[in-house]
Amino acid sequence: MGPRVKLIINGDDFGKSREVNEGVIGAFRAGTLTSCSLMVTGEACDAAVRLAREHQALAVGLHLVTVQGKAALPPGEIPLLVDREGHFPNNPTYAGLRYYYSKAARKQLVRELAAQFERFQATGLKLSHVDSHLHMHVHPVIFAAALDLAESWGVNTMRVPRDDLRLAVRFQKKGLAARAVMASVFRGLTRRMKIELTARGFFFPERVYGHFLSGAMSLDYVLFVLDQLSATTNEIYFHPAVAQGAGHARGDRQQVREFSALTSRALQERLQHPGIELTNYLELAGRAC
Repeated sequence: MGPRVKLIINGDDFGKSREVNEGVIGAFRAGTLTSCSLMVTGEACDAAVRLAREHQALAVGLHLVTVQGKAALPPGEIPLLVDREGHFPNNPTYAGLRYYYSKAARKQLVRELAAQFERFQATGLKLSHVDSHLHMHVHPVIFAAALDLAESWGVNTMRVPRDDLRLAVRFQKKGLAARAVMASVFRGLTRRMKIELTARGFFFPERVYGHFLSGAMSLDYVLFVLDQLSATTNEIYFHPAVAQGAGHARGDRQQVREFSALTSRALQERLQHPGIELTNYLELAGRAC
């Protein structure tokens, strides 16, 4: 594979549910997962924080939620963002347009993002990095606010979700048109992110894998990616969860498949390759204890 490369393996949605929490911790114990991203408004956030304290080598970042989830602030404080129960819209396009075109909504959004940073700070955990649910932090308004907030909290690490389209297509040609459109949009947004993050001294992996195979991540794909790593710093992110029992939904079954991939002997052995150095965002930025 050539020169030694650094690799972060991250579990998203930590704190969303008991099953996700167990999936993240199980993969960490298996020696494959090095990092995770905490949903501070998730139903199982408190349990996730307790687990993180018990596994201090697990780096924990902030998974900002601005769509398909619950807000930190009461609905009455951010009525342009959430419904009466405090939930964000499920449609990311609808939410993104509102955040961009409504000045009043943008002001509420900045307050909500600040509240999520404050909730993370209250956990007492060391903030590893910043990313977001459905990569909504690539949105110019959310990115600008998240960048300022991260800097104010002394954090200089953020995920830039720039996946490799050619590699994804080589593995699976299905859905090429949709992925090509997505790649075009994200290319421009992530280019801007990289320029601004670099100018402000932030660290981020050069390449992030998982976006173009979202909902279809498999052990075969991960092993394929590991054989093709070319960037010096990389991240592969997953959505692991343990099984909920019979009859769980398709998305839940996919999460179980990702957990199985992360805890498989094949992946454990592959990661022992001398050309791969497992790491996390804290180590990438030199902030590890």
